[in-house]
Amino acid sequence: MPPTPPVQPTPLVPDPRPRPRARWLRAAVLVAASAGLVAAALPAPAPLGIGDPLFPYLGNPGYDVLAYDLALTYPGVNTKPLAAVTRIDALATEDLERLNLDFTHGTVSAVTVDDLPAAYTSSGEDLIVTPAVPIDAGEPIEITVTHTSDPTGPADTGGWVRTGDGLAMANQADAAHRVFPSNDHPADKAYFTFRITAPSALTAVANGLPTGRDSHGATTTWTYRTRHPMATELAQISIGSSTVVHRAGPRGLPVRDVVRTADRELMEPWLRKTPGQLEWMERQVGPYPFETYGVLVADADTGFELETQTLSLFERGLFTEPGYPEWYVDSIMVHELAHQWFGDSVSPRTWSDLWLNEGHASWYEALYAEEKAGKSLERRMKAAYAASDGWRADGGPPAAPEPPSPGHKISLFRPVVYDGSALVLYALRQEIGTEAFRRLERRWVADHRDGTATTADFTALAAEIAGRDLTAFFRAWLYAAKTPPMPGHPDWRTRPAGAARTAQKPG
Repeated sequence: MPPTPPVQPTPLVPDPRPRPRARWLRAAVLVAASAGLVAAALPAPAPLGIGDPLFPYLGNPGYDVLAYDLALTYPGVNTKPLAAVTRIDALATEDLERLNLDFTHGTVSAVTVDDLPAAYTSSGEDLIVTPAVPIDAGEPIEITVTHTSDPTGPADTGGWVRTGDGLAMANQADAAHRVFPSNDHPADKAYFTFRITAPSALTAVANGLPTGRDSHGATTTWTYRTRHPMATELAQISIGSSTVVHRAGPRGLPVRDVVRTADRELMEPWLRKTPGQLEWMERQVGPYPFETYGVLVADADTGFELETQTLSLFERGLFTEPGYPEWYVDSIMVHELAHQWFGDSVSPRTWSDLWLNEGHASWYEALYAEEKAGKSLERRMKAAYAASDGWRADGGPPAAPEPPSPGHKISLFRPVVYDGSALVLYALRQEIGTEAFRRLERRWVADHRDGTATTADFTALAAEIAGRDLTAFFRAWLYAAKTPPMPGHPDWRTRPAGAARTAQKPG
């Protein structure tokens, strides 16, 4: 969809409340000038980015988001825009006369910064805000945007997912800003509060735990908050004719699953597997990192499943298609669960670090299938090795993936970041030994919990635990165009690069 057309700047007016003296004086100077003169003193608005090699215009410099408060009103049908107010609490990291937010596919009607009306316009997929008072580095900022959030548009662009009974969300990799204004990059994680107003006959669920439910006759407002910071791409809201199923996980962890009310009994054989899967993952890498977990089964055909934080998104068809064997569905459930540690709790600093997310999730998916269903990990890795040269030719090596194709951002999720990256972990385990590898995995998720990390962080920790230099090993396995020899398996061979194939994100 085309970006929101530019909007004429709004007037700048003084704030009647007491303010710190320096900011009050600056406000007086600015208000004395006309909005047009102030705007003329600044360069033309332009989209910015934080320099991610794969998404150069994603994210915004100059501030760190601390918290989002999203208030959304669902009109009862999933083909009409939702009314929304997004409040962002941030900290300026540099002096700012303007600040950019990632936002598209919605209409903005008002913006305030620290309760003062602010001028705003759009450029590309950025909402560009000129506050009444320039912001100094180190100052807190409160930005409030009144807007709409439009669930229509091509299904493969991400953001809202229209389901058979309402809405869900799929924001990976860069689609959260199709739903709400944000700093839409996993490097800037923040706490979230969701306030969802919907017809009272429907159920609304979001990341985190419920903190309130207020009925207003025909409508009900549901409030949820996260207890841990979250990347925007992992935000999830479900609105529909749903039932929330509660049970206990390890050490009393609240487990809640969200399914169509009509599917409650049909889905129960799958839903009751989650506590055991949580216990299995904890034996591998340590305690579950969040306040709750569960499965959201959406009546939609997305072509993928998604690790939205504390509430993983699954297509209904994964559980109802008779052609999928039970062991396969189980392993995909574990894939998304593993992401809660690898990708959600420990998020990638840049999208080039994606292999750390998908390689680990594919690794534990494969381990689970071996342990629970007798599906040989070694056989799977040997097959991945045979295809690896083709995958690298098709999409780049694991830690230096080629950019997604224009207009199809999900094409970043190629086979090389799944089994092609799990193959790197298999080679590393072969290189440093099983016990050192297990210590590495547990240290990784403990040391970087609730944060972001890079490929360099992972390779440095691996070298520390192995007690030796692994530079040459990682250079070859993560960055080379050709797959290096597999430690312990000198007989393994790769197929010609022409045998490569592409695939959309499978899990």
